[in-house]
Amino acid sequence: MKRILAAAAAAVLTSFGLAVVTPQSASAATLTQVSGFGANPTNLGMYVYAPDRLAARPALLLLVHYCSGSAAGIFNGNGRDFVTAADRYGYVIVLPEATRSGHCFDVSTPPALRRDGGGDSTGIMSMVSWARARYDVDPARIVVSGFSSGAMMTNVLAAQYPDVFSAASAYSGVPAGCFATTDGSLWNGQCSGGSVIRTAQQWGDLARAMNPGYTGRYPRMQVWHGTTDTTLHYNNFGEQIKQWTNLAGLGQTPSSSDSPRSGWTRTRYGSAVEAISIAGTGHTLPQNGMLAYAITFLGLDGGTPTNPSGGTVTGVASGRCLDVPGTGANGAQVRLYDCHSGTNQAWTYTANRELRIFGTKCLDASGRGTANGTAVIIWDCSGQTNQQWTVGSTGALTGVQSGLCVDAAAAGTANGTRIQLWACHGGTNQQWRLATA
Repeated sequence: MKRILAAAAAAVLTSFGLAVVTPQSASAATLTQVSGFGANPTNLGMYVYAPDRLAARPALLLLVHYCSGSAAGIFNGNGRDFVTAADRYGYVIVLPEATRSGHCFDVSTPPALRRDGGGDSTGIMSMVSWARARYDVDPARIVVSGFSSGAMMTNVLAAQYPDVFSAASAYSGVPAGCFATTDGSLWNGQCSGGSVIRTAQQWGDLARAMNPGYTGRYPRMQVWHGTTDTTLHYNNFGEQIKQWTNLAGLGQTPSSSDSPRSGWTRTRYGSAVEAISIAGTGHTLPQNGMLAYAITFLGLDGGTPTNPSGGTVTGVASGRCLDVPGTGANGAQVRLYDCHSGTNQAWTYTANRELRIFGTKCLDASGRGTANGTAVIIWDCSGQTNQQWTVGSTGALTGVQSGLCVDAAAAGTANGTRIQLWACHGGTNQQWRLATA
């Protein structure tokens, strides 16, 4: 399991009622410990981060650490992109902390695998309830993500509380219930070794048994795994897919497949399940750039519009703006051009995730295209997904329909460089700054 950084662990300050983690220089907001949050049968710690600019009816991210980890370790370490995005989009982060020896979460014992059973999940849901009331959280935008032990807990929570969570993202985890034990141990060697293989129906039934009588929808699930993981075997990747496609009422055949980055294979099963396999990678997830995909999948970047009153959209690589040439007729190819105050560079990002210009025209994937090289044009606003864009934590503009990014062709920076769709890779020619009002 992953080790916390010593420097992050040393940053934790404790006190009898309230503990505060060293503030981050980018914001006056801090990671703060909360006590007295409700039922907490296994003595977990609770930490919360609420950015200075909190959205109205904010989303809530439950972020769960790995074995040997801590709230401070994940907050300051490999979960940091979630924090940066919270500052941008105004959502709340709740971070539970395991306090038992080894700092692993219990996803093994009978109390832990029943809704409100008196295990770790009971205390964690008390934290969620506390934060929902404290910050007037949007109940439709409560999501969970975790790494390793936290990914296993992510699966368990999504199975036990499907009426609470709308989406989940698990990095290097196992299916809900796979780690079950009967001897009080928190470690299941068969599951960790990848030898627990079941049918999709069996996995689905195991999850449903954690919340008997529930007949509603289950959260959308995103799973990540390295192909050479020897801590939690790669077989668990496929077993998670089986479980969550079954819970979504889907088959095992992907509806689409692509490679967002070199070595990544992403398969999608409708809109309910997304699975990303990382070739040649062990138990080292998440890696640089991965959380941006989770932020989009979880809908954490769909809050308050970035530039509700209109403004320029500037390329990070070029310093030039998205520009509509000519009179702005349907089909006009969007390009880069020197920034100015003209109406042909005044974009408005709407609550429907449109980028509008001239009032009635929208940034559009030409012909509803989903292939690399699809032209980015303007067209009469239609409300369709080829005109909807999510703004990632690094400034990527990702097409809701295609999953591809708005891209300056051939990494061009000159006036006239055409704008297209291309597989997201994190390059600065796919990063954009939306001017604020």
